[in-house]
Amino acid sequence: MSYPLMRIADSGALSDVAEKVEFSTWKSPDQLRAMAIGGAVDLMAMPSNVAANLYNRGVPLKLLDITTWGLLWMVSREKGLRTLADFRGKEVVMPFRGDMPDILFRLLAEKQGLQVGSDIKLRYVASPIDAMQLLITRRADHALLAEPAVSMGLRKTHSFPVKVIAPELYRSVDLQQEWGRVFKRPPRIAQAGVAALKGVQGDAPLLARFEAEHAKALQWCQDNPEQCGAMAARHVEMLTPEGVTDALAATRSTMIWVDAARARPDLEFFYQQLLQRQPGLVGGKLPDAAFYG
Repeated sequence: MSYPLMRIADSGALSDVAEKVEFSTWKSPDQLRAMAIGGAVDLMAMPSNVAANLYNRGVPLKLLDITTWGLLWMVSREKGLRTLADFRGKEVVMPFRGDMPDILFRLLAEKQGLQVGSDIKLRYVASPIDAMQLLITRRADHALLAEPAVSMGLRKTHSFPVKVIAPELYRSVDLQQEWGRVFKRPPRIAQAGVAALKGVQGDAPLLARFEAEHAKALQWCQDNPEQCGAMAARHVEMLTPEGVTDALAATRSTMIWVDAARARPDLEFFYQQLLQRQPGLVGGKLPDAAFYG
């Protein structure tokens, strides 16, 4: 989600409509929610269920687009695991308890008759980096990770000196493919996009300009993966250019700009799955038409 926003800020793409454009990161889902409620930013990347939850709880925002249609993978020390059912009897490390990775894993596991807690044990950690460290240091065998943490971890374990202590790791189950298989739908999940917050949500010309530049910036990232990797590493210290470049290749088919109105059927299908299991994840109901910018 971040790379096109970095590109917009770095390239001066919105200099005709804004005196200053600044890219900043949120460090946790809780900070994301606090920033959205506090009105400290104008445009914000966020998981799609968080956008719906905030909107249904009265936070003034509009979802503008979905650009992340899947970036979650299982990473394992064991070769040959192809579906979540293959993880029966195993422990999986999970970052961000109660947020998007955890939500999707539980949804897909339960849909194929697996009981999380008994059939598959979850071990929660604070971040994807913590999960990867457990894999690298042989304190865990399986984890659910998002790109670019997957690519960075795979790179790291094939390099000296980490390889001396680290296990061979494998890119295992693609949760997007699991979604398509289990629900008999295309293998894409309306996972995250950009929302316009109170300060700009009524400024239609500004939002139209942003959306045009957002689509162009996403395409630039795909067309220039090495340059995008270098840019991302400048903005976020823990990222590596090579890891981001690999991640762009792995997610090329699921990094697609779709405006929120056209993404609405996919979003509502996703929201319905969440409403059946944990209604609070989307604020208890489907967002109304005004949510879709």
